[in-house]
Amino acid sequence: MSQFTFVNDLKSAVRMDEPITNGPAPRWMKKSVESSTSFSNTSRKTNDLMAIKKTPSKTPNKSKSPASRSASNTPAKPKTPGGDRFIPSRMSTNFDISNFKMNQENENLDLSPTQSDYRKAMSENLHGCDINNVRVLSYQNKAPAPPEGYQNALKVVYSQSKTPMNIRGATRYIPHAPDRILDAPEIVDDYYLNLIDWSFSNILAVALGTSVYLWNADSGAIDQLLDLEGADYVTSLSWVPNGNLLSVGTALGPVQLWDASQTKRLRIMNSHSSRVGAMSWNSHILTTGCRNGELVHNDVRQREHIVGTIQSHTQEVCGLKWSTDGRYLASGGNDNLLNVYSGLPGQATYQSEPIYSFSQHQAAVKALDWCPWQTNVLASGGGTADRTIRFWNCNNGQCINSVNANSQVCAILWSKTYRELVSAHGFANNQLTIWKYPSLTKVAELTGHTNRILNLAMSPDGSTVLSAGADETLRMWKCFLPDPNKKKEQEKRSFRPTILGPGLR
Repeated sequence: MSQFTFVNDLKSAVRMDEPITNGPAPRWMKKSVESSTSFSNTSRKTNDLMAIKKTPSKTPNKSKSPASRSASNTPAKPKTPGGDRFIPSRMSTNFDISNFKMNQENENLDLSPTQSDYRKAMSENLHGCDINNVRVLSYQNKAPAPPEGYQNALKVVYSQSKTPMNIRGATRYIPHAPDRILDAPEIVDDYYLNLIDWSFSNILAVALGTSVYLWNADSGAIDQLLDLEGADYVTSLSWVPNGNLLSVGTALGPVQLWDASQTKRLRIMNSHSSRVGAMSWNSHILTTGCRNGELVHNDVRQREHIVGTIQSHTQEVCGLKWSTDGRYLASGGNDNLLNVYSGLPGQATYQSEPIYSFSQHQAAVKALDWCPWQTNVLASGGGTADRTIRFWNCNNGQCINSVNANSQVCAILWSKTYRELVSAHGFANNQLTIWKYPSLTKVAELTGHTNRILNLAMSPDGSTVLSAGADETLRMWKCFLPDPNKKKEQEKRSFRPTILGPGLR
């Protein structure tokens, strides 16, 4: 029988489909056994040392009660920081919007980008904010605003810290040097005048003393349009929105209308007896403001061009701007007043009194511009004694927000590409400041002028801003260049094939 036992042992050793029971223990099993053994030995030694070091009680005969013993053996519960519940703040909660958000149904509508932007703008106008960012319950009040005029001494220290890398990657690149510098000899250094304007056909008009020059941004050609005689000089310029007509305001009062494509003067309109410092177009209606505070609406198609007159300023009108939809006209004067009038597209405002008259600015109001994507929002800037940019909702006459610019505000322009705006300033840095809207945080500061900036103008594509300075230079800043990735997406959206053939743009 011994030979059979040997054969069976040999077969069991050669078979590979059964677990090995008689072989040596694997390495991982040895390590686990060793670690468990060392841990049990260490814990035993620790318990022995604790028993040796335990201080005997002063009253050995007195024993603890079972309740105290059980309490000592129970581990202590960790204390939770703060309270054990969260109570919402009623002061910072908007119950109307919260009720609306809880009761509204989830709408899965396939809207185009234009429709979604329109719905968002309507929501902001109705509720005063974007309801998508409003919480149903608010657990914390906003920090109280500092008193007016308060300056934080540590603001400079913390503002000079390095920008984190994640923020650097999110911001876009803005060139801090001008793309081109042009000479502007004999430009009038007067805060109340508007001496440059850029047409939709990419032609820049510049008033230099008694002359007006046209610079073609495509070809670089420079042509002289006119030259006034005697003591008269050019005080304001304004292109018609979609044409080649240029209105020229003069120091003696007459307003000239020129066809720039033919270098021909079409007519002279004797609307004022003093210098015309501001002009703005509403279709075929040209509104002009003069030194005595008078506003005149001129219909350039009629022989009797004066169709309306308004006398609501006591001093010179230095800022004048129609909204893009023609619903509002804003005028700023040296009497520190900002007036808003109602109007209709292509029609003059015949009301002699403004619908709103704001007196919050403490200096002359020259810088005016309307928001391109929210046409009821107006931005205004004050002079040296004010140094503040304010934002107004002209649907209800409320001041939405304001920011201290720390210097004279000479001009304001909204960006057509980004939710931003640029402001031009005087002493002490003579800089252009780009602001994020609506947070009003500084995006960039562009310096280079050695004297205060007088006016701003924007190229037709909205990528370039031109600044005219009292240092007799014109500087072009490419501060609103579109993102190439977003530009490609917009081109794809605009290219939609039809059943008649290729896509139409």
